[in-house]
Amino acid sequence: MSQLTVAKFGGTSVADADAMSRCAAILEQNPDTRLAVLSASSGVTNLLVALASGEQQPEARATLLQQLTDIQQGILDSLNKPEMLTRHIEDILLHIKELSDSAAISPTKALHDEIVSQGELMSTRLFVELLRHRGTPAVWFDVRKVMRTDDRFSRATPDLATLHAEVTKELKPLCNNQLVVTQGFIGAAQDGRTTTLGRGGSDFSAALLGEALEAGAVEIWTDVPGIYTTDPRLVSDARAIPEISFSEASEMATFGAKVLHPATLQPAVRRQIPVFVGSSKAPEAGGTWIRNSTPSQPLFRALALRRNQVLLTLTSQSMFQAHGFLAEVFGILAKHKISVDLITTSEISVSLTLDAGAELLTDEVQAELGRHCHLKVEHGLALVALIGNRMSEVNGTGTRVFQALENVNIRMICYGASPHNLCFLVEESCANQVITDLHRELLPA
Repeated sequence: MSQLTVAKFGGTSVADADAMSRCAAILEQNPDTRLAVLSASSGVTNLLVALASGEQQPEARATLLQQLTDIQQGILDSLNKPEMLTRHIEDILLHIKELSDSAAISPTKALHDEIVSQGELMSTRLFVELLRHRGTPAVWFDVRKVMRTDDRFSRATPDLATLHAEVTKELKPLCNNQLVVTQGFIGAAQDGRTTTLGRGGSDFSAALLGEALEAGAVEIWTDVPGIYTTDPRLVSDARAIPEISFSEASEMATFGAKVLHPATLQPAVRRQIPVFVGSSKAPEAGGTWIRNSTPSQPLFRALALRRNQVLLTLTSQSMFQAHGFLAEVFGILAKHKISVDLITTSEISVSLTLDAGAELLTDEVQAELGRHCHLKVEHGLALVALIGNRMSEVNGTGTRVFQALENVNIRMICYGASPHNLCFLVEESCANQVITDLHRELLPA
């Protein structure tokens, strides 16, 4: 493992010239940082997604393009509009217009990714120029040269073997003695077409590149100073956690803590690379270090919340003392690439939760499942996860939790499969209160 550091800056961190300047200062203070991975400027991806969705009205497309142009021009103005860069950004904006016109006629997933990827291509070009303006030499690198993926557009999976080989050949030599700026979130299929890794994929990109570079640390710079005991927007006395284990952080990311993409920690765990999470707006405030292990392992560490959950209950008399039923159910879900979060079973039924399931549970999926059992679908639910250590081994854990929730209707509970979490499903309308009550009782200041 080298001393090289990979730093990732999110959309709010590169929202405008002032924000980019704060990121530049962070890089300048740590000469070991040799790779900066950027998201698109805040708001840009949403505009590009709207253009990629096939907006039919030319006036509406023109409005979206103007908003996009205004964001880029604001940064260019602060750089005194260097001629070559201005022309390059204008060419990208023209390319976006042409692509969005095509999407209005015939939208495709491949076209969607090509359009959406332009945000990162612009932000990184602008950031390199800003660094040069400050007297910090940096080179721009197209991550698609190394981030090879499958062709599952919008949710592409990186090819790790190819990624590592290409990073060793193309990227590592560049990082040996200079700062390199590249894109998060995007990649390329084997045929060269642009792909994206899904929302939040820039964190994942940074961790994958850090793993391939054998980095000494990966830094995730966002708009909050670290990982909190819960969302501070919900609980005013939530507090930052100075240090947390990979296991705890992985559970938090999986169950809804938005500060990290759920897949981010997998590469770091494989290579045991420490991950730092901090705020680019206030780097002096410190942040959270995520490590393989930590000296402090409290029973209760944090609370995570994931909204927009769907509860699917499948009932079949033929399930009683039979084998193969669950295999059939999960075979159908796997065929449609639907992941299950929580699961409970009885003699004749199985209940499971899906994240954003309303979008995944298509008529086709329901029809296939319906051939094997009766389906009941419930919407408007939220998943609450209590994260900690050895919870399934300590007497009285359940009692403390359920006393705090004595007035709440709990639709489903999963406990014991992991020593790091206790999960339950509640009505979304009471989720905020559940988080508040649990934090007050189990994680007092």
